[in-house]
Amino acid sequence: MSKFTTLEQHASYGIGLQMGQQLADRPFDGLDITAVAAGLAAAYNEEAPEVTEDQIRAAFTVISERMQTVEQEKAAALAEAGEVFLTENAKRAEVTTTASGLQYEVLVAAEGEKPTAASTVRTHYHGTLIDGTVFDSSYQRGEPAEFPVSGVIAGWTEALQMMAVGSKLRLYVPHNLAYGERGAGNAIAPFSTLIFDVELLAIV
Repeated sequence: MSKFTTLEQHASYGIGLQMGQQLADRPFDGLDITAVAAGLAAAYNEEAPEVTEDQIRAAFTVISERMQTVEQEKAAALAEAGEVFLTENAKRAEVTTTASGLQYEVLVAAEGEKPTAASTVRTHYHGTLIDGTVFDSSYQRGEPAEFPVSGVIAGWTEALQMMAVGSKLRLYVPHNLAYGERGAGNAIAPFSTLIFDVELLAIV
């Protein structure tokens, strides 16, 4: 049974829990939760801090530089892995590489109307990283997606204009035609090469 019984204790515990959840992703290697608690207590109790402001600023600077280095190394590794993957993938007979570097293979061929850059389309799609990790899928959601052809990543904008309604392509999208150095949230890291199965359902 919890030793925290009052409403005030429950609310206080909730504040601590929220702070802990924010720190659970480990903003940097070596995070010391005991030191975090000591700093929190010192501020709350208006006590003199055990660590000077100069020491704190210096630590933040060094750790920030370390984190930037780690992120740069991760980005470089992802970019290299994507280049290796695309180079090997381009050797497959069923894969076509366009002038932009976009690669695709036809899963379902169709004849008929094709969208333009000004069109809005309805599609089903399934997106993965090159290691197979799924980051988004309208198939899994059970609902197709509608969007303007010019309002998506460059690789999609190019591919959709090659597709007739009813066709389905597998796209291999280099990072410069996807989310580039920005990435997209937690699911897609910067410089990630992406794979999409895209089915064009309708031009709306």
